[in-house]
Amino acid sequence: MEIAELFNKGGPVMYLLILISVAVVAIGIERLVFYNYAGDNCEKFLDTLSHDLKFKDIHAVANFCHNEKSLAGEVAFAGIFAATQGENIELALETAYSEAAMKLRARLNYLSMIVTLSPLLGLLGTIFGMIDAFNIFNLQSGQPMAITGGIGEALIATATGLCVAILALLVHTYFAQKLDEMLTKLEKTENIILANLKAGVANETP
Repeated sequence: MEIAELFNKGGPVMYLLILISVAVVAIGIERLVFYNYAGDNCEKFLDTLSHDLKFKDIHAVANFCHNEKSLAGEVAFAGIFAATQGENIELALETAYSEAAMKLRARLNYLSMIVTLSPLLGLLGTIFGMIDAFNIFNLQSGQPMAITGGIGEALIATATGLCVAILALLVHTYFAQKLDEMLTKLEKTENIILANLKAGVANETP
């Protein structure tokens, strides 16, 4: 049976499932691009940051962090800039960390919702298909193949819903792991800033 024929036999719910699967792929691509930006050369940046805070002027370190194109650079810059302005370093770091964490978690809840929603939509399509199959059986009494064939077609929606849910679950799990890794790096960034600035190694003010 061709794909187009299977799609048509799955009923109108199939259109929703296709849209949802496209959304999963789009979210996956967008998150992959963002996470690559967020974690770009993060370990190298943290090593350099730790060194520069010990041996360079704080304003030079602030410029270095400002030019760093990663979330760790954004968090580090917030803390160092607060130090140069005589503001609360811990508050600045926590605020920047919260904003970065929010960016990292963006749209992951949609994937979690799709994992649950897709099988339910598939089941709904199957129920509609079975109702139609029983109607056919009532109209064509004595032809049991009519109902069995109708139920077989109705299960196409359930199978599609499960496939979409599996795809969403895989994508969500991958980025949940990446999220944990990135949050750990951001916490490490906070610790490096606090350990050096609070120790008074790089606490010059303008």
